[in-house]
Amino acid sequence: MAVAGRWGTEMTHQFDAVVVGAGGAGLWAALELSGTANTAVLSKLYPTRSHTGAAQGGIGAALGNMEEDHWEWHAFDTVKGGDYLCDQDAVEVMCREAIDTVYELEHRGLPFSRTEDGRIAQRPFGGHSREFGKGPVRRSCYAADRTGHMILQTLYQQCIKNQVRFFDEFHVVDLLIEENVCRGVIAYCLADGTLHTFRAKAVILATGGCGRMFRITSNAYALTGDGMALAYRRGVPLEDMEFFQFHPTGIYKMGILITEGARGEGGVLRNARGERFMERYAPTMKDLAPRDMISRFIYREIREGRGIDGQDYVHLDLTHLPAETIETRLPDITDFVRTYLGVDPVWQPIPVQPTAHYVMGGIPTDLDARVVIDEKNTPLPGLYAAGECACVSVHGANRLGTNSLVDILVFGRRAGKHAASYVREVELPPLPRDPQARARAEIERLLANTGDERPIAIRDELRRVMMEDAGVVRTGESLQRVIEKLGELKERYARVGVRDQSKQFNTALLETVELGYLLELAEVLAKSAFAREESRGAHYREDFPNRNDTEWLRHTLAYRTEKGIELRYKPVTVTTFPPQERKY
Repeated sequence: MAVAGRWGTEMTHQFDAVVVGAGGAGLWAALELSGTANTAVLSKLYPTRSHTGAAQGGIGAALGNMEEDHWEWHAFDTVKGGDYLCDQDAVEVMCREAIDTVYELEHRGLPFSRTEDGRIAQRPFGGHSREFGKGPVRRSCYAADRTGHMILQTLYQQCIKNQVRFFDEFHVVDLLIEENVCRGVIAYCLADGTLHTFRAKAVILATGGCGRMFRITSNAYALTGDGMALAYRRGVPLEDMEFFQFHPTGIYKMGILITEGARGEGGVLRNARGERFMERYAPTMKDLAPRDMISRFIYREIREGRGIDGQDYVHLDLTHLPAETIETRLPDITDFVRTYLGVDPVWQPIPVQPTAHYVMGGIPTDLDARVVIDEKNTPLPGLYAAGECACVSVHGANRLGTNSLVDILVFGRRAGKHAASYVREVELPPLPRDPQARARAEIERLLANTGDERPIAIRDELRRVMMEDAGVVRTGESLQRVIEKLGELKERYARVGVRDQSKQFNTALLETVELGYLLELAEVLAKSAFAREESRGAHYREDFPNRNDTEWLRHTLAYRTEKGIELRYKPVTVTTFPPQERKY
């Protein structure tokens, strides 16, 4: 339906289900819906440019193709890796279903690397062990170092085959929630600057993470926390946002990821003395210890003067590996390093430093990916979330390597299946009165502002303070500095004006909208981290260096209120693995 208005032709579209985001979680959800429901996928990018494509190392699943393995071992590693903040019922679902998920992907056409006898190849990955912690196990199912890319290509082709409707370069700018029911979304069309209303019985958010709030990050420019911020603005709490993982091996100064698979193939970390320093800190798992620990130990080596040439990086050394292994099993990272650093990893070590990589928190959901809105896990009808924007919680305080792909595939599929059942049972809810009003008002304000504040200056200051004071190591004092700076930046953001007034491909406008999302999410992260007076997983407080299960074995819920952020808490689900000290 088209209606003439100030914004040109304002379009209203009607679907059974709308999926926001075209990464692995969104595409698999759409694929599950496509058999029975009229489904649309909205993406601010062309689907195969989604950030899932940057995932290199593999999918964790206890196939046991290379040696004995069991999903229970995978579950233990996940809970231990998450520093016992994971909800263990969700972990059990994920690790058990990971096996069938990988085989279904194979049958849908994903070209996995193979063993000599034709089975899916597997390799070691950080934190993955055999027999509940007795040494490394080969569990990561991979397609060279392009696993995420292959997932996107496979699922996108299947969605096209199943006639899923795609709206590419449609930037969702509001959720329509009224009387505690989700009724659709509002999207801005980048090509012509028009607003579109998408009316639906079910909305699935699969919008990825928010790593662009940090100066050094592996995240693509598109990862600005859109889905999390929109849900938060509509009254949905955000869970465990203080836990942000820094991957230990980002390309120096650029943050581009060097997959953990490089260490799975035998790569080692060395300091300025040439020492393999991880032997001191994690004598069993060494360079395949969990990411939060390795990042902290790199930080320690640098702070104690053992960074390369006195700088803030160390070396990832592959030079002892056969050239064929580097070229054939790690072709993309080899190309990255040669292109961006002028370094040949066959002969030279790679300069690396921790890079902001993954947010363990997000929109709280249940096991069927339904968004929940309180400490009692009450679902919000019609709204789902899956992937990095969601918090089930299967990652706890620190995500285990390969589990990002497991998460998006298992819970993207579960979201699609439950939503398909849901839309068959309910009527299409009516739209709110003037559904575009809120989104239109925000955009018009940004275009009308005449202030001299520049969004790029605010963005750069945000990324600097987050990296310096809310990064790998934190203190109450540093987090207080972040909170104060964010208050100042939010005041400046209220005066930001967008100079580009064009309707066609106004990326300046949308980048300014995204900056607003990042400021809000950074504030949630900082205040949640300030309140949590312990160290657990990726949240490391030098002023509270120990884990405190008595007071802090609980999830944070951050609510947006007129008086500011309100923090509440809910218990962690513990089933099989009682908390114990984390040793590797």
